Amino acid sequence: MQQDHPDSSKENKNFFRSSFFDTWGPISLTILLYVGIRHFIAEARYIPSGSMLPGLKINDRLIVEKLSLRKRSPFRGEIVVFNSPYSFDKKLIADRNKNLPSKLKCSLITFPLISWIPTLSDRACDAYIKRVVAVGGDRLLINDKGEILLNGRPIKEPYVEYFCPSKTKFNLCRTMTTTVPKGHVFVLGDNRANSWDSRFWPAGGFLPQKEIIGKAAWRFWPISRFGKPD
Repeated sequence: MQQDHPDSSKENKNFFRSSFFDTWGPISLTILLYVGIRHFIAEARYIPSGSMLPGLKINDRLIVEKLSLRKRSPFRGEIVVFNSPYSFDKKLIADRNKNLPSKLKCSLITFPLISWIPTLSDRACDAYIKRVVAVGGDRLLINDKGEILLNGRPIKEPYVEYFCPSKTKFNLCRTMTTTVPKGHVFVLGDNRANSWDSRFWPAGGFLPQKEIIGKAAWRFWPISRFGKPD
């Protein structure tokens, strides 16, 4: 009777190990690279609502760049993507009936493919996109049309077409005067008539700079409007 070579079991193990890493090694490396790039450098996002019309339309795809705002504060006029107010607004957090999800859980929930499973969603893990209109130390007055006086002066906003309908019973926009604290910014949607932004967050409306994910750097879809968002 023929006997197995004493090294045959070792060769089988080595073959199995080699086959496993040949198959899953590249996949694992690709996932790790994707996660690393997504977390530290840039990621793709889509526009889910009309709050930034007319410049950014529903289902536009953007590249959100994350490096520059790690080194500096955001500028007035920049379009930024940030963590959901449900994750940092104290009054919204107090109204929750469960604990806030961890950053790891939010990363998993918002991972492509997984994010399409509705039962796993949590509003605290969402991301919002708005325009910075005031930074720390700025004095801000917003009228019931959504027009701005910044530090006592009106500012030009060519990107805004949809102001709030003034003096009508359907106008939900509010007049407010405030001063932005240091380390925070005040953000508004370009569609002033239909944007849930700093005007309406219950704990004051200031966005902590540490909650900013990055800035909208490039629109890559649709191709017909490929380019830098205004």
